[in-house]
Amino acid sequence: MSAFARVIAICLLFFAMLSAAVSAAERLDDKPRIAVVSAFPPEWVALQTDLSDRTEHEINGRQFITGKLAGKDVVLFLSGVSMVNAAMTMQVVLDRFVVTSVVFSGIAGGVDPSLSIGDVVVADQWGEYLEAVFARKVGDGYEIPPFIPKDQFAGYGMIVPRSVTVARKGGEETKFWFPSDPALLEAARKVAARLDLQACAPENRCLAKPPKIIVGGNGVSGQAFVDNAEFRDYVHKTFDAKVLDMESAAVAHVTYSNGVPFVAVRSLSDLAGGGEGANQMATFMALASTNSASVVKALLAEMP
Repeated sequence: MSAFARVIAICLLFFAMLSAAVSAAERLDDKPRIAVVSAFPPEWVALQTDLSDRTEHEINGRQFITGKLAGKDVVLFLSGVSMVNAAMTMQVVLDRFVVTSVVFSGIAGGVDPSLSIGDVVVADQWGEYLEAVFARKVGDGYEIPPFIPKDQFAGYGMIVPRSVTVARKGGEETKFWFPSDPALLEAARKVAARLDLQACAPENRCLAKPPKIIVGGNGVSGQAFVDNAEFRDYVHKTFDAKVLDMESAAVAHVTYSNGVPFVAVRSLSDLAGGGEGANQMATFMALASTNSASVVKALLAEMP
């Protein structure tokens, strides 16, 4: 072997070793864990109360905590509000930890008129309802470009919902709904049959009726905070949605692409503009967060 060839071989070996070291460093923990994700700080704080064997990690300024919760090995973290934050932090965790399943916890807006503030919804599936075309005004209506396939959902004025193309092992597919895991939904049904939720917030601000846990139905997520009665009605009728938020469908999308079981637990802090007075999120956020955390802990205990 010539001197030049030896130098090349040594360089290749060095870079291979460096690459292996970097890859190993990327995995922060080798223990299989359930990822427990919160969108807002109140749920994050409530879930940490019962966390044991706590170890803290930091990635890109975001804190990730491993430990035991309800007898299960977990990695607990705050996604932050918004679809992008939720997707980004979820993929980071899937890349840096061994994640067996994902449980998302948070508050949300209720769009089904049969639901009330304080109720907890564990939806069958989640859609990205603000993934859309802003259509061209034509006469008295709107038209999307001919090269964009028409979806099954009616638009809200110029805003026309559309499905997304998803890459996963085996190829790409176009879909609107991202399913929750059947086994996790079944565990949620067992929790719903036995768990009582709190009805009063601090300072004796109590709900008009006892909150309930609903397992099933549709949830939708998008980039907008919704506080509009007319749009709320559109969302309920068009997507047959029970609840809307700003994160769950993004996490469902990421977990679907990665082939990881997912479920979201969302407690209603407001009615997305459907209440008689001003939005009540600030009034009932703490109560909704507490109830969401209670359901998550009971769900973890129920999981195998």
